[in-house]
Amino acid sequence: MVRSKPPSKKPNRGVDFKKIKRKIGKKLPPPKNQTNTEIKSKAIVLPEQSVASERSGMAVNKKGLTLRELLQQTSHHNAKIRKVALNGIRDLVLKHPSELKLQKLSIIEKLRERISDSDKLVRETLYNLLKTVIFPSLKEEFTGSMISMMMAYVFNAMTHIAIDIRLMAFKFFELIVISFPSSFLLYAEKVLDNYVDILKNNQIYLQDKSKLKSVLAGLVRCLSLLVDREDILSNETKILEHECLHSFEVELPKDHSGMPSVLKRIEDLVPLLVNSFHDSALSIQAMPVIDGQSFDCILYTLQNINMAVKVVVDEINRPHMSHEFSSILPSNGNKLMPNTMLMYLKKLGDSFPVGKIYHSAEKEGERFFILNLGITEIFLHLITWIDDPNLFEKLLHFIETLLLKQGSRNLSATKTILEKQLVSIISLFPRIVAVSGGWRLRLLEAFTTAFRNCKVESTHCLAYLAAIEEMLKDDSAFKSCDPDMLSYQIVWLQELPNLLLKLGDRHPPLSKIHLLMGYHFQVILKLLLQIGQCSPQNSPLASEYNCLQWRLKEFYGTQVIAGPVNYGPFIKLPTDCQELSICCLYYFSSLNPDLLQSITFCCLCNHLEPSVLLRIIEVLESAFRAAHLPISDYIGFLVTLIARFKVYPGKFSSEENDTKVSKSGIFKSLNSAICSCLSQLGDNSMVLKLLYKHISREMSLKPSLLNMRGLFRVIVMLDRRLKQLAEEEVIDLSNSLAYYVLDASSASSCLTDTIALAEDSNKIAILKYYIQPCIFLLYGSDKLLNHVVKLFDSLVLDIDCSPVSQCDDNHVLKHATMVLEVACILNFMHHDVELHRGLSSSRETIKHILLKISKLLGSGNFSMPVEERHKVKTAFDQLRAVACKLHCLESGDVGV
Repeated sequence: MVRSKPPSKKPNRGVDFKKIKRKIGKKLPPPKNQTNTEIKSKAIVLPEQSVASERSGMAVNKKGLTLRELLQQTSHHNAKIRKVALNGIRDLVLKHPSELKLQKLSIIEKLRERISDSDKLVRETLYNLLKTVIFPSLKEEFTGSMISMMMAYVFNAMTHIAIDIRLMAFKFFELIVISFPSSFLLYAEKVLDNYVDILKNNQIYLQDKSKLKSVLAGLVRCLSLLVDREDILSNETKILEHECLHSFEVELPKDHSGMPSVLKRIEDLVPLLVNSFHDSALSIQAMPVIDGQSFDCILYTLQNINMAVKVVVDEINRPHMSHEFSSILPSNGNKLMPNTMLMYLKKLGDSFPVGKIYHSAEKEGERFFILNLGITEIFLHLITWIDDPNLFEKLLHFIETLLLKQGSRNLSATKTILEKQLVSIISLFPRIVAVSGGWRLRLLEAFTTAFRNCKVESTHCLAYLAAIEEMLKDDSAFKSCDPDMLSYQIVWLQELPNLLLKLGDRHPPLSKIHLLMGYHFQVILKLLLQIGQCSPQNSPLASEYNCLQWRLKEFYGTQVIAGPVNYGPFIKLPTDCQELSICCLYYFSSLNPDLLQSITFCCLCNHLEPSVLLRIIEVLESAFRAAHLPISDYIGFLVTLIARFKVYPGKFSSEENDTKVSKSGIFKSLNSAICSCLSQLGDNSMVLKLLYKHISREMSLKPSLLNMRGLFRVIVMLDRRLKQLAEEEVIDLSNSLAYYVLDASSASSCLTDTIALAEDSNKIAILKYYIQPCIFLLYGSDKLLNHVVKLFDSLVLDIDCSPVSQCDDNHVLKHATMVLEVACILNFMHHDVELHRGLSSSRETIKHILLKISKLLGSGNFSMPVEERHKVKTAFDQLRAVACKLHCLESGDVGV
């Protein structure tokens, strides 16, 4: 058996290092010679150092960011963060409006940097932020310095290499001028330069119709501000001031109102717009159906041409116009027009009309009609310069067609689109008529037809009225040498009352439509007043003006016999409109009694303002002095106002809860005004003689105590001695006076009070107030006093002469009350020194009254309550004392 070999032993060798086998993924231990750099420390906690505590009391947005942080984030490299920051500023400003007021300069200074932002969404967010929050909130505090800060970045964006940023810059500029119109006048030249530049390269920049539309719409806004620059300068002068805020200075254009350089830019702009129109016109005529954007672009182009021409023409017509911007047109001696502009505008006229203009039943035809309407408006501004008979003929034919179509109301589909253009052309109609030559009558007929058929609430009606007013201002229009023109003037005049009645009062007061209708009333009444002022006396137009009174009755108020008054629109009109309508009354050469009655109804209406009432009296007084109103009608009107004006006792009312408005102060002013008018008519005694018939008629209708007092005031003011009144008139007046003072005595409820004991009582004061005018009349006429006392005697019951059928208890009580009233009045008269002398002549009559009272008290056939008997007995004793003092009785003559 073979033995195994033992394992052989290797010889020992030297080892440099020991290899350590490492597992994959296991962290290696640090080297033995590594220095330990670990530092151990405790946290240091300082009070009030947290972020939340730092923001306590500060304005933050929904995410807790302050305004400073949000403004910093608007410059972040990430567009999304910039957009979020702008929205955060919106939230913060809406939540804390004071932050915007305090930090407006910093906010504007930072936000303006985003005008040229490379991201479209950021620019749009900034646009909406400025439009809806920043500009509206700073409307009153936005200064010229802040606008200058914004405009520097807007102009920088207008020259940006990126077309989207350039176009957006125009939108930002449009937003600025919409919010602050005066800003455009400061930068008009530079802005128009940018518009010229971008329109020159429209094939490069504006191939997209939406972009072209945006640019043209912005240009429309700018040019419209040039057209209305006078109004803007007068309303917003603050924008034009040079301002310095702290150390920040801005340099504004030195020439705010100079127009030569601006007009030069417009002269460069018009050829570009005309060429753009031709290109667009050719393209839309080739289209089977015009798309909306193409139509809007060509319409905006025409609007821009129209306003550019209007700016130039208005500047030419200014007396101080500087002519450096244009050359002289040889074919027109005293007018100037840029030759280049006129040449291109003639080129525009060669293409007129565009498309099919009489195809109004179809939408496409109506669109072409609108475009031709725009071209017509342009050439109406240039009508003085048109030397092409063919073009002139085409324009007049189109205008006639337009008016006839408007008159027949066949343009319903395009009503809203045509509104502004129709108004503009109608307003230029007087200029057309002046140069229309053989077309004159045709155009006037078409104009009149359209005017009579237009709706009174529309702006077209206002345009027609403005055109009529302008034609009436011409002196030659009022001469009888032109019967054709006169016939149309009469038709226009006759239509005005119809318009007033059509407007009526169909809308609630103070509503937007009601205020708009008030403006329509103002325009119509102003025109009516102008015709009355300018119509020569005894002319055909003046005669027609007088005939308007029959229709104007309904405008003021009418009444069916014994029925209620139907008030017209006059009562609820604004005060300025009422003033115009009142002034119209003066110019009627003979004021009709029926119209005067309608005016009287209005004067007696509770809703009429006191100032308007007094103004009516003033104007009618002027009309009377101008012999436009007969004296009988005039004084009848004044007496009617005093007798029928609704006035209540006020503090003298016997009702504790009197809800009626007193208007006693207004009535006092009315009475004073009427007395003043009557006192200026001439001899007061003769005036009373003329007036008495009206006064007597009104007194017979038994008006209220205050109205009766007003009538007596008028008599006292004119002639308290009644020198010109006949005997029967004095007797009639005495009857009215006697019944009035008895009613006043009853109203004052002082029948049984002794005058001596109640001299200062309120009841006596009331009685004095009511009968004071009567006392003055009795002072002046003993005849009147005697008649009054005799009437008192007839009113007291005579038992011996009374039929048995009338001597029942109720009848006796009624006469007992009459006794108390008569005794009260006689006692009151006795305590007046001057009347005391006058009563002495009536002592026999007073004695007879005492005998009647004595018989009433001594009769045993009638049962009278103890209280009533005591009152009558007291009155009898007082009256007997009066009689004794008048020496009308001897001792023992009269007893109970």
